[in-house]
Amino acid sequence: MSLDELRDLLGRHARPDLNTAIDGVRICRAEPGAEPEYAMSGVMLAVIAQGSKRLALGDRVYEYGVGQYLVASADLPVVGRIAQGPELGFGMTLEPAVIAELMLQAGPGDLPPSTRSARPGITVSDAPAELIDAIVRLLRLLDRPRDRRVLVPLAKREILWRLMTGEQGEAVRQLGLADSGLTHITRAVGWIRDNYAEAFRVEDLARSSGMSVSAFHRNFQSVTAMSPIQYQKQIRLQAARLLLARRPHDVTGVASSVGYDSPSQFSREYKRQFGAPPRADAARMRARTDHAAAAAAAATA
Repeated sequence: MSLDELRDLLGRHARPDLNTAIDGVRICRAEPGAEPEYAMSGVMLAVIAQGSKRLALGDRVYEYGVGQYLVASADLPVVGRIAQGPELGFGMTLEPAVIAELMLQAGPGDLPPSTRSARPGITVSDAPAELIDAIVRLLRLLDRPRDRRVLVPLAKREILWRLMTGEQGEAVRQLGLADSGLTHITRAVGWIRDNYAEAFRVEDLARSSGMSVSAFHRNFQSVTAMSPIQYQKQIRLQAARLLLARRPHDVTGVASSVGYDSPSQFSREYKRQFGAPPRADAARMRARTDHAAAAAAAATA
């Protein structure tokens, strides 16, 4: 019954912008599309209530469907596609500070010991009934505005506790540890994401993470399924795609603004990533946006 209620709540409260009245909670309703979606995963929990979705991260592919959950423990560049639809899903941002607080409150033996070694940044498991129940109780608060201020933090904490004590608990608990391998790599990932247009030396990132270069490479690859340079390239190309949506005729300027010295290299790597040269891809995106806007206008006419 919980999955039925979860589907009902998600369907009633889904909005085009994915946001809800609860901070950090998103609802996705999507139809299968011909084009893959390129996006950053965020640090989050995702649960599928209807349909199924496929995500690619580097050379790893994850597919999850009804009654399964995905944990992204780092902000990663992923390629997504609806495998079976329409898809209806729940998403919640994972807050390391709250996870750390829960770990401090846990009694001796309440949580398994952490290995502190870096784990894959994306994991998928079957969702236990207790986790689905906690998510349903959180979403019920969308219909009860008066209760949200007091009860939302409690419901989120229960969801986090279910994750921390569940099959993927190791990855979630590491988010709350200041000196875990995942935390060090997450900081490095954040630096590259925030400074993607800048050149960097892997040796400097390894030193700031307190690791040898070989250990840093190994842990970075374990979490992100790619090298630091490959991660930077993915971020640059995604940023360039967003810029081209606004500046479709300024390929050279966009290439320079995301850190490329060579426009030709930028065009080659862009085509390899998105399947079309920058200018053609920008026209394709604009056509899709115009079609979606026309469909929305027709639906409201």
